[in-house]
Amino acid sequence: MPFAIDTMSLEPVISGLLGGIDVSGGPTDEQLSLLDALCSRVWGRPDLDLGAMERLGPADVAQAITDPSIRRRFHELHVALEACRHPQTLEQVELVERYAEALAITGPDLALFRSSIEQGIDRASLDYRRFLTGNVATRGEPSLGAPTDAPEPDLVARLRAFADLPEGSLGRSYFDFYEATGLGLPGEVGSVLNHFFVAHDMTHVIAGISTTAAGEVALSAFQMGMDDNPTNTGALLASLIAHEAGFGTPGTFDLESETLADSGAMTLLVDELARGSSCTGDFSLVDHLAIAEVPLAEVRERFGVPAPNDPDDGHHIW
Repeated sequence: MPFAIDTMSLEPVISGLLGGIDVSGGPTDEQLSLLDALCSRVWGRPDLDLGAMERLGPADVAQAITDPSIRRRFHELHVALEACRHPQTLEQVELVERYAEALAITGPDLALFRSSIEQGIDRASLDYRRFLTGNVATRGEPSLGAPTDAPEPDLVARLRAFADLPEGSLGRSYFDFYEATGLGLPGEVGSVLNHFFVAHDMTHVIAGISTTAAGEVALSAFQMGMDDNPTNTGALLASLIAHEAGFGTPGTFDLESETLADSGAMTLLVDELARGSSCTGDFSLVDHLAIAEVPLAEVRERFGVPAPNDPDDGHHIW
């Protein structure tokens, strides 16, 4: 389980996260709901009483957590919790920064959230666009090469040919995904995001997660569960900013805010983080086009993808 936290580190991590959101009158209900769901559904500790647990400050967390991978996971979760504070406050942003400094962690999220507070949404959106451009560049379909902003008729023809593959194959399921959602195939319109969307939507299909706002955030959590490398953690940050914090770049993706305030969306996120952690490998950036003829069920078996807890909840395509 790539996103696992060992038994000895778990309670210091939770106590530190509680300390890291205890600002401006205390943690918000949404923040506590996310942390409680992580405890019960990801780490299997529904017995923990968050209200009674000790709050650890930055120095104490740094002393208790020395493993670099656990420190990184602590920070990733701290940022997710930060995104769940509405309205955002400078006190919360600065506290996340103090924990990150104590743990020797750096990341673009620190500047993005500070920009949103100190310089406003317009400046934060510009910073987000620069971050997103770099993150998307690492998430394109591997065999397609450098993206272009021109239409790609050869790519469209290649993807359209998936309609002739056997029913139940990965390629046919991918084509059917576009038919069902009404989305245009990547390459029909010129965009530097076309190669990204090939890989991204192949990941939707294999994971069996739909394109609702809650589904998009959950898919990114699923990817981070498979492997919390910089590309996948950046994907979750991008989703949280666009769908939870709400200061992404209009016109790049549909923007919402407080998506996780809905209990169903919160449950979906943590369940998909856990489900991604159960996979035996990260399929988000394999050469999907090379395995288009392989049955989708076989691809899922190859990567150990478990079925969703509730395939009929409106957020899955299983």
